Amino acid sequence: MKGAGKKRLTGVVFGTLIGAVNGLLGGGGGMLAVPALSAMGLEAKESHATAILVILPISLISAIVYLACGSVEWDVLWSGGLGVLVGGAIGAKLLSRLNGSFVRVLFALIMIAVGIRRALP
Repeated sequence: MKGAGKKRLTGVVFGTLIGAVNGLLGGGGGMLAVPALSAMGLEAKESHATAILVILPISLISAIVYLACGSVEWDVLWSGGLGVLVGGAIGAKLLSRLNGSFVRVLFALIMIAVGIRRALP
């Protein structure tokens, strides 16, 4: 298989796994998308930025399913959603100013911290 075809197939496989995780866990696909995109040859900043756009349609589809099932806590949605919008804008601005190596290390540290936190009772 040639380079472009292999890259597309890799993208479809990673995308399917990421979509399934996002739908199953209600999020988390972005945490998998970043290393997957890096494995496909994107730089750290490109991986993070592209992951956001990859997760958008996945999150919309998952949200529609959760809404249809009545699994949304509206009070939390409105208050948390506002914070996520503000934080997302701040984070996107910061990403363009930060060194790629710093972003990669920060991402790894956050992944480790979340993993440790989730493993604790």
